[in-house]
Amino acid sequence: MKVALVAGELSGDRLGAALIEGLRARVPDLQCFGVCGERMRAAGCEPWASIDELSLMGIAEVLPALPRLFRLRGWLIERLLAERPDVVVGIDAPDFNLGLERRLRERGLRTVHVVSPTIWAWRQGRVKAIARAVDQMLCLFPFEPAFYAAHGIDARFIGHPLADQLDDRMTQVEGRRALRVPDILSLAVLPGSRAGEVGHLMVPFARAVRHLTTIMPDLQVLTPIAKPSLRAPIETVIRSEAPGVNWRCFDGRTRDVLRAANAVLLASGTATLETLLVGRAMVVGYRTSALTAWLLLKAGLLKTEHVSLPNLLADRPTVPERLQADCNGARLADDLLPLLTSGDARAVQLEAFRSVRDQLAGGAGDRAAQAILDGLPV
Repeated sequence: MKVALVAGELSGDRLGAALIEGLRARVPDLQCFGVCGERMRAAGCEPWASIDELSLMGIAEVLPALPRLFRLRGWLIERLLAERPDVVVGIDAPDFNLGLERRLRERGLRTVHVVSPTIWAWRQGRVKAIARAVDQMLCLFPFEPAFYAAHGIDARFIGHPLADQLDDRMTQVEGRRALRVPDILSLAVLPGSRAGEVGHLMVPFARAVRHLTTIMPDLQVLTPIAKPSLRAPIETVIRSEAPGVNWRCFDGRTRDVLRAANAVLLASGTATLETLLVGRAMVVGYRTSALTAWLLLKAGLLKTEHVSLPNLLADRPTVPERLQADCNGARLADDLLPLLTSGDARAVQLEAFRSVRDQLAGGAGDRAAQAILDGLPV
């Protein structure tokens, strides 16, 4: 059996390696090749190109790379049509992979895409393009297959690899020891990994901290800085909005910071899933430009009842979500206070988180391998 894989980002390399291992356990004479990273190569994937080719962030990186990406896609199409694998598996990188998959499917190759784009939340019209591109969609979240089924697309839930990598057994004491910070009441603040997010969220987050420290002056605040360019804007806001607060910033170390915290204030995004999986109670805040907010909230582009992943996965309002004007210092502090002072308030969230973990865990790579084999024509 021959399988072509085209993976983007480090997370795609991890999932691709787990998928290869799952396939090889079922198909010993498996041949794998394509765009891969170190983990996929170690699992036996023949590298045609490096995963770094597709690991781009933001328009500033993507635009200069477009000619190279178009050449790479054309070369892959030509080589894959000559090789004729039994299935082509695109892992994440939807802007690159869905176009590749559509062209290959039109020429008779079976295509599978792993990791659904978040079109179920907005831009639902893109599902028509996905239907033309893939024979099968493998989804990380349990609520996604029903959306695709309604549009006639074969979709399977495989679980999320993070649920097998992260656990909630590390105590706050151990997390603080790893960071070398005092063993005292701690709040983690994560204002996002993009400059735009930090620009919108850091001020209301810092004002929430200032409110809290009037009630609990010894509160320790911990922030992981996602990339060096964000340190200056984050620290500038801390100095102006929360002077004198015991606030420590770290280069990276997100998971250590989460584990050290009694509660977490953070932007909506993947970090909310990590927070859920390490077992920390949270409040989610999000702000965006006025135009984007109007399109999402008023013009009806947002198609989900909830915004944050914990609430979407639990299918109920488990964690507080504060959006736009509601995302302000006073409201956020009111939501955080019981999580910092009451074990019962934290326990309500953590009970729901354990149920979500049970759904997501169980070997995403193994489930993906079986789904791909089940979908092959007999």
